[in-house]
Amino acid sequence: MVKTYANGVYLVNGNELIEDSSDALLKVKEKTGCSITKEEAKTGTIAYDILKNHNTSGNMDKLKIKFDKLTSHDITFVGIIQTARASGLEKFPIPYVLTNCHNSLCAVGGTINEDDHMFGLTCAKKYGGIYVPPHQAVIHQFAREMLTGCGRMILGSDSHTRYGALGTMAVGEGGPELVKQLLSQTYDIDMPGVVAVYLKGEPIPGVGPQDVALAIIGKVFDSGYVKNKVMEFVGPGVSSLSADFRIGVDVMTTETTCLSSIWRTDDEIKKFYEIHGRTTGEDSYKQLDPADITYYDGAIEIDLSEIRPMIAMPFHPSNTYTIEEVQKNLKDVLHDVEERAKVSLDNAVPYSLADKVVNGKFVVDQGIIAGCAGGGFENICAAADILKGSSIGSDAFTLSVYPASMPVYMELIRNGVAATILETGAVMKTAFCGPCFGAGDTPANNAFSIRHSTRNFPNREGSKLQNGQISSVALMDARSIAATAANKGVLTPATEFAGNIKQYAYHFDKTIYENRVFDSKGVADPNQEIQFGPNIKDWPKMEALPSNLVLKVVSEIHDPVTTTDELIPSGETSSFRSNPLGLAEYALSRKDPQYVGRAKEIQKAETALVNGENPVDAVPELKDIMDSISKEFPDSDLKDIGFGSTIFAVKPGDGSAREQAASCQKVLGGWANIANEYATKRYRSNLINWGMLPFIIEEDDKKLPFENLDYIFVPDIKTAVAEKYDKIKAYAVKKDGIVPFEMTLMSLTDKEREIILKGCLINYNRV
Repeated sequence: MVKTYANGVYLVNGNELIEDSSDALLKVKEKTGCSITKEEAKTGTIAYDILKNHNTSGNMDKLKIKFDKLTSHDITFVGIIQTARASGLEKFPIPYVLTNCHNSLCAVGGTINEDDHMFGLTCAKKYGGIYVPPHQAVIHQFAREMLTGCGRMILGSDSHTRYGALGTMAVGEGGPELVKQLLSQTYDIDMPGVVAVYLKGEPIPGVGPQDVALAIIGKVFDSGYVKNKVMEFVGPGVSSLSADFRIGVDVMTTETTCLSSIWRTDDEIKKFYEIHGRTTGEDSYKQLDPADITYYDGAIEIDLSEIRPMIAMPFHPSNTYTIEEVQKNLKDVLHDVEERAKVSLDNAVPYSLADKVVNGKFVVDQGIIAGCAGGGFENICAAADILKGSSIGSDAFTLSVYPASMPVYMELIRNGVAATILETGAVMKTAFCGPCFGAGDTPANNAFSIRHSTRNFPNREGSKLQNGQISSVALMDARSIAATAANKGVLTPATEFAGNIKQYAYHFDKTIYENRVFDSKGVADPNQEIQFGPNIKDWPKMEALPSNLVLKVVSEIHDPVTTTDELIPSGETSSFRSNPLGLAEYALSRKDPQYVGRAKEIQKAETALVNGENPVDAVPELKDIMDSISKEFPDSDLKDIGFGSTIFAVKPGDGSAREQAASCQKVLGGWANIANEYATKRYRSNLINWGMLPFIIEEDDKKLPFENLDYIFVPDIKTAVAEKYDKIKAYAVKKDGIVPFEMTLMSLTDKEREIILKGCLINYNRV
């Protein structure tokens, strides 16, 4: 079904893979009659060409990328603009779209959400941006319809910023990386590896894009096969897929932990651009293909005809099975999920799926088709065909459908699909990302939801462990969700549907955008006043990196992976994203409720130091710590010293691009993270941009040299960062002595080192 290659591959004439070996180039020459080196063939990828056209460094090993456009939504754009304003922002230098698809519902806080929206509108006027009001479109659908262009690059402050199917390389990053672009700075990375995703065959009836996506994620996530690389979709199977189908696969590549994605383009994509009225100019269609001989750093080969309806069981998109497997081995699969839950939930609440088995069949409580992954036109039309003439019933099971944009919604009304869905008892709602991050359609306690959305992390659906609540989500394709809904909640693959799934013509009508979207056309109005609400706060002052650090370990997490949802929860806390200190109160609240109090306690020492007071008076336990350090290092200059917190996590940062996973730690006095590995580049970048040290400590089967609530002394850290030390010496301060150990910072650009030395990106840019 899905095969990965152990070595790199050569793609010959776009349709044949030759695995790298001692005689691979000889085979290539036999096939093509051409002699070529591996280095030359590496430049043949679509990704290389796009990156080259956007690189300003002149060095393709060390990229400095300038993006064509930026996009954010309403739980990120306030913080981004506030950071940029503090750094000297005068005008948006490139098109910047502010969408409002996350805080569309005022879940908490009275005027908070609408205050953020008005902040966004007035900033779009002042700095020359584009503002998309709530309920008009989810961030990525608007980008697909209005922003993409073949060969272009877009940077977004949402992890699912993926428009590769439309020929646009898009990257989802934390807010500070967008700030750099707003200040006409660059996105600095080493040239990423490029992995071919070679498609052949075509999907069988009942198989949709989420099925293909989950099959890929299940194969590559655990191994990190494409981590921080570009996935390039090639092969004859690409042309068997519609534009909507490709988009549905593409958006889920984020869950593989890749950096970005790109697809070869053809007449199907040309038709997409024509439908959306973009036939001329830089943002129109161009055919993109790899060179006749192209080298890739790896390959994923997929026979689309072998893909079957998939399900990603709780609590990760990589926990995948075919639905048929679940049906055949129900007891074993559910037991496996329950065992995994003990790790994911830290045994905080009892979790069992036994009551979901009725007469030997798995019965779910809720279905959702929504957002950037599920809310596309073809997904909803296919679901309607499967549901036609049936009823979801009058019992506990519910079904909600969220079209991804108002133009999609209008077409579903005009062609009768919306009526077909509503007749079943399902509910049609407006464009909103809430079900994907826990701000809409939260199930009942112990309920099980199946969703065509992007993630199914613990509590991502909105339940709260700290309140004794637990519900869970499995990811499925819209087609199998509809088949399950037609079967009154009994888990059913869409391949069991015997009817016909039709092809519907799509007619894009942008009248709603012309009537409602504010577009400055790039013209800034410096006289426009920004509208603030009482919850919108400036970033607090942050200190530069001191010469020496005393860190208290205030949380120790040994889960295999720690998500950004666990570092800073989503859901109702999203309403506080424009208030740094207010939001920080929720940091790690669902993973380690004691974190905030512990971080604040050691922060008192740094606050006292900054105010010219004695840190030991503020935190008395520091007396013994400092005595131990002074005794061990009598000749050290401990005058320039800083106090703060750190956390340890095995592999933090999977999931969302939200910068607040790092900034909340920073405003609570965090100076560092210590990890065996960082799950994504974007989380590590967030740490760096907020002046936090992204330490790496080698995994040790025995024991960490420190434990929770220990203090760690890091001498000469300022020198180590500035002079690019390979190893960072540190010391765990124990009751019975000081234990030395080593950490690294891995690769840092000169700019990243300067940001850390200055204390954060704001300080780096502040005039």
